[in-house]
Amino acid sequence: MPLELELCPGRWVGGNHPCFIIAEIGQNHQGDIEVAKRMIRMAKECGADCAKFQKSELEHKFNRRALERPYTSKHSWGKTYGDHKRHLEFSHDQYRELQKYAKEIGIFFTASGMDEMAVEFLDELNVPFFKVGSGDTNNFPYLEKTAKKGRPMVISSGMQSMDTMRQVYNIVKPINPNFCILQCTSAYPLLPEDVNLRVITEYQKEFPDVPIGYSGHETGISISVAAVALGAKVLERHVTLDKTWKGSDHQASLEPNELAQLVKEVRLIEKALGSPVKRLLPCEVPCNDKLGKSVVAKVRIPEGTILTMDMLTVKVGEPKGYPPEGIANLIGQKVKVNIEEDDTITEEAIEHLSKKIKS
Repeated sequence: MPLELELCPGRWVGGNHPCFIIAEIGQNHQGDIEVAKRMIRMAKECGADCAKFQKSELEHKFNRRALERPYTSKHSWGKTYGDHKRHLEFSHDQYRELQKYAKEIGIFFTASGMDEMAVEFLDELNVPFFKVGSGDTNNFPYLEKTAKKGRPMVISSGMQSMDTMRQVYNIVKPINPNFCILQCTSAYPLLPEDVNLRVITEYQKEFPDVPIGYSGHETGISISVAAVALGAKVLERHVTLDKTWKGSDHQASLEPNELAQLVKEVRLIEKALGSPVKRLLPCEVPCNDKLGKSVVAKVRIPEGTILTMDMLTVKVGEPKGYPPEGIANLIGQKVKVNIEEDDTITEEAIEHLSKKIKS
């Protein structure tokens, strides 16, 4: 399969397609569906391609003791961890309402399925692609069942080793070739020294037939822009309406002005990456006409002279003459007219000479 895939209907990633930008709302909606809608609209207005949530069927994601554990954090929405998570978890009907809202305003909508039953629901919801969170990347039974659904997949790699990611590739690829792998470090907020953007290039070498992306939890946007410059084809960042809100993810999230600036900078860097072909560009012609140098006669050269290197120099000349990169081609050639000292040497002044210019 090619390095490109249709992640959402009509929206391809990989190759020369624009980076696909995911606004990870997660559970930063505080359990309020109206806040969630505001965040979807914010993602759309800032230019993101997709608004993403996190869906759990709590009894399938956590065991009983985990849900009953007392939760006294300043970020807690309940006395136990289960109470906390239940406050933040939207119902199936609420997910359908959010999906409908996203469709109405024109932004793709999906969620990370945080357990196998959540994936079943998202499949029923007909999301365009499945996001596999880092916590499930080494959950091979989950991974295999999710791959068999046949939808495109975006797989984060936080907390994993390269050996594990090779296993992930070998499990998913034969079942479902349409997936991306994201470099990710699972820390909130993420320190620059723990980002390891070079893993992107290692993934590109290790998995050359899979688009590679980046899921970032750092503060600011510079590192994410650098990830795109390194070739990230999918970019995921957590977003919030207010970093001071209660919740452990808000500090590592982007506020609306930051998300808008990130999208702007990514699109700018994509333009700047341009073409790998090195050539004289049309925009360079005025500078080349003004300052581009030519081969010039160092001394007077009479008609019939055989040229030697000590007769020639290079200057900005008027009119334009023979290009300096071809000066060696002139040696041993006969001039067919008189050339005065400091005159440019033109192709027409040399017998049987064809100009050789690098393209």
